[in-house]
Amino acid sequence: MTYCLGIKVASGLVAIADTRLTSGTEVSTNRKVSVHQLEHHSLFIMTSGLRSVRDKAITYFREVIAEKDQSFNKLYKAANAFGEQIRRVSDEDRAALTAAGLHFNLNAIVGGQLEDDDEHKLFLIYPEGNWVEVGSGSPFVIIGNSGYGKPLLYRSLKYESSLEEALKIGYLAFDATRVSANDVDFPLDVVIYPKDSFQFTEHRLEKEDMEGISHQWSALLNNSVRRLPTDWMNPIFNKLPR
Repeated sequence: MTYCLGIKVASGLVAIADTRLTSGTEVSTNRKVSVHQLEHHSLFIMTSGLRSVRDKAITYFREVIAEKDQSFNKLYKAANAFGEQIRRVSDEDRAALTAAGLHFNLNAIVGGQLEDDDEHKLFLIYPEGNWVEVGSGSPFVIIGNSGYGKPLLYRSLKYESSLEEALKIGYLAFDATRVSANDVDFPLDVVIYPKDSFQFTEHRLEKEDMEGISHQWSALLNNSVRRLPTDWMNPIFNKLPR
C-alpha cells in the first residue's frame, strides 16, 4: 500500500509520500514522488498502484515531457498528458494483468505551477486517466491508504493554513496512518512549493528524525483525553447497578 498526500493552501503546495513497497512477503523502499523542474515549469507527480504500471506510466510521461515540455504552459495540460499515459499503459497491460489475476490500478496526484497558470494547482488523476482539481473547500487529497489520516486533516487543515502548519498537520496524518497500517512507513519524502516561486524544495525524513515529534504527539493526545470533561457521562454511569 501507499500513503501520498497532496495539500494546497493559499501560500503553496505540500507533498508527502511514504517509500514502503510491499510485494507478498518482500518489503523494499522506493521513491513515489517524481519532480520535474525547469524555468517557469515546476510540477511533481505522486503515484499509488501496481509498481509495474506506475514505473511504465512515469517513464512514458518523462519521454513526453522531454519532447513537449514547452507546449505545457498550464498544469492541466500536463495532467491531461499523464492521464493519456495511464490509458496507454492500460491498453498495453490490462489484459495480461487480468489474466494473471491482478487488477489494473494507478492513481496519481499532480501538483505545481506552469508559466501561464494564475496560481499553483493540484490534481487527482484516476486509473481511467480523468482528473479532478483540488480547491480551497477541501484543500487536500490522499491516494493509497487514505482513511486513518483524514479526521485530523478535516479538523485542522484550512486553506489559510501556512506551509509550516500544512506540513505539520500532514506529517501527523501520516503518523496516524503509519501506526495503524503496517504497509506504510518511513522514509518519508517531502516536497514544498511556495506559490509563484517555480522552485521546489525536497527533503527526506527518516524515522529517527521524527521519533521525538511522534512521542510528543502521542503524549499530548493521551493528556488531552484525560483532561476532557466527564460530566456528560454521568447519566450513563448513574444507570449502572450499585
